[in-house]
Amino acid sequence: MKFRLILTTLFFSALLSQAQQEPRKKPSKETVTTTEVTVKEEPKTTGNERAIKVESAVVTNHSVNIDGKSVPYKATTGTLPVWDEDGKAIAGLFYTYYERSDVSNREKRPLVISFNGGPGSASVWMHIAYTGPVVLNIDDEGYPIQPYGYKQNPYSILDVADIVYVDPVNTGYSRAINKDVPKEKFFGVRADIKYLAEWINTFVTRNNRWASPKFLIGESYGTTRVSGLALELQNSQWMYLNGVVLVSPTELGIERSGPVDAALRLPYFAATAWYHKVLPTDLQGKDLTVMLPEVETFTINELIPAISQGGMLSSEKKKAIAAKMARYSGLSEKVILDYNLNVPTDFFWKELMRDKGFTVGRLDSRYRGIDKMSAGEGPDYNAELTSWLHSFTPAINMYIRNELNYKTDLKYNMFGSVYPWDNTGDKTGDNLRQAMAQNPYLHLLVQSGYYDGACDYFNAKYSMWQLDAAGKLQDRMSWEGYRSGHMMYLRKDDLKTANNHIREFIKKALPKAGEAAKF
Repeated sequence: MKFRLILTTLFFSALLSQAQQEPRKKPSKETVTTTEVTVKEEPKTTGNERAIKVESAVVTNHSVNIDGKSVPYKATTGTLPVWDEDGKAIAGLFYTYYERSDVSNREKRPLVISFNGGPGSASVWMHIAYTGPVVLNIDDEGYPIQPYGYKQNPYSILDVADIVYVDPVNTGYSRAINKDVPKEKFFGVRADIKYLAEWINTFVTRNNRWASPKFLIGESYGTTRVSGLALELQNSQWMYLNGVVLVSPTELGIERSGPVDAALRLPYFAATAWYHKVLPTDLQGKDLTVMLPEVETFTINELIPAISQGGMLSSEKKKAIAAKMARYSGLSEKVILDYNLNVPTDFFWKELMRDKGFTVGRLDSRYRGIDKMSAGEGPDYNAELTSWLHSFTPAINMYIRNELNYKTDLKYNMFGSVYPWDNTGDKTGDNLRQAMAQNPYLHLLVQSGYYDGACDYFNAKYSMWQLDAAGKLQDRMSWEGYRSGHMMYLRKDDLKTANNHIREFIKKALPKAGEAAKF
């Protein structure tokens, strides 16, 4: 699952209302006033050159209406250096930092450090569609509409926490200082975690946030990143966190090959089939969250043992299992038997609505695509990702340049080349477990969309079970599901609910006055 996610991201990088206001194309007097611009010249550039500024900062002042209350804030947009072992700058990382400006004491003010995934993806997705002070101009289900743009986010978590969105090297405006810097410094599971932990240390120190309660949030591959960072920050930077939020998590290096991998897909298949109304009448008549536990129980108690038997499984039992899978998945019993009970997700996206002339999306199977031919083993393209790029790409370029006043002719990389990516040494799930074991303050929230086929919700549950196999951390771990896909926040109802879950999580993870970090 994780490797398919990486390959798809590399492919695209190579090719490459609740708010009461209209989408903006330029700053409004009500919300934006530029107060300060500072640029540190290393290397020496002007705003209209295609070169990385290792250090730069633009500061603007704004306000946003959250839950009916006006929240003033300061936005700092710029770059900070990545240092090598000799203290030499080797890259500049682009970031956007939002601070609530009517808070006098930041020692108690939570700081959320936000990453997206890919691994070659910018932080744009959660920045302008989820937790930040603006959201995309899209319809209530997340589909693009024109004119492109953005508007205030009435559900942003900025009322309870300051937020910094970070773009790793080759994403957003972040770049290595020159072509001579080895790619191995950045492009790999362990390298990524190591240099970003160093960068976070620099950011926290420069902005005087050592006393603040700190939270990491990552989406997709970003969950691999922040799970590893939780331990790296403790062990190498001596920085202890209060919480980690995993949005649509990857496998986190937790083993699930063979029969387990094959079986865990079925609950996602069932959710997608329910959404497209292709299940039997009795199942279709139940609510999604009422129907899915039945499928989950079958998956754990019957399907995994059946697939594990392989050739020893009797033909009669195999046919009975296939019949149940067909009932839950919307696929035919014959197709399931042809695949020996191990139906690939690519084939599912092609097959489920083949008779209606559609494919379904990978990252969000509510989306439909149209292929050149109905025949084939997988879709021609990812219907959901092309839809999202419609609305995100214009909005982030408009927002950074016009609203946040950051000027550069560098291309904002929605997806950047991070090839080759070194996947060796991925023990990030166990890294997170170890960090929680070492730090009694550290809490975990996992958020999943039921219609996400790349990082599906049942695999996320499985990861939590295996992450804490001894069951000793359960009181600090929670999972939430949403009726959308990989980016559950694109659906209006889930935008509100998911932000509220993060808001409640932050409040819960803050220790009471005088509460010591001990078991």
